[in-house]
Amino acid sequence: MFRNLETEQAKNSHTDEYVAQKIGLSRKSYEAQKRNGNIKVKEILGLLRLYNASFEYLFETEDEVIKGVVA
Repeated sequence: MFRNLETEQAKNSHTDEYVAQKIGLSRKSYEAQKRNGNIKVKEILGLLRLYNASFEYLFETEDEVIKGVVA
């Protein structure tokens, strides 16, 4: 769902377990939130700090990417 989040996680060799621990979730909860795109504000802030990234970059959706190509 969030391509850049997946990219940053892979680039840093972070497992879902590692990221979940860093933002205070269980692995299953983190994976579910990531899969359904329903990430809570507290976890979003943790991810932004973990990856030192902007919200716009980390949570860019495929629809936004397509619109940027078309525009």
